[in-house]
Amino acid sequence: MRIPLLPKPIVYFDGTCNLCDRSVNFILKNDKQKRFLFASLQSAAGQDALAAAGNKAIQSGTVLLYYRGEYYTRSTAALYALWLLGGWWRLASALFIVPPFLRNAVYNYIAANRHKWFGTKETCLLPTADVLERFVS
Repeated sequence: MRIPLLPKPIVYFDGTCNLCDRSVNFILKNDKQKRFLFASLQSAAGQDALAAAGNKAIQSGTVLLYYRGEYYTRSTAALYALWLLGGWWRLASALFIVPPFLRNAVYNYIAANRHKWFGTKETCLLPTADVLERFVS
C-alpha cells in the first residue's frame, strides 16, 4: 500500500504503552502550530506504515516518524520530532552529533524497559474531540 505524501509529519506510536501515550500528549501540548498527525502502530494506518518502512522498522515497538516521504525510527525520530516542535525544543538537535548507534543503544534500553517502568494499558489512546482530527486511522 502506498502512503500518501502528506505535508504534516505523522508520529506512529505504540498505543498500549504509557510512555508513548505521554509522549503523544507532550507533542500535542507543545505543538502550537498543530503540525503533527498521529496514528497508533496497532491501527490499520500504523500497520501500513510498518510494512512501508520495511527494514527501518525492525521492532514494532519503535516510534516511527513519517516526514517528507521518509521514515525515521528510534532516537532519530524522537530528535526530529523535537526539532519540528520548534522553539527551545530545537536545542535537542545538538544530540545529533552523538553517533546513532550510541543514541539508539540508550533508546533501545528505555524501549526494552518501558512497559516495566511506565506500565501498559489494554486499549489504545482515545483522542478527545479537540484533537480527534489530528489522528489518522
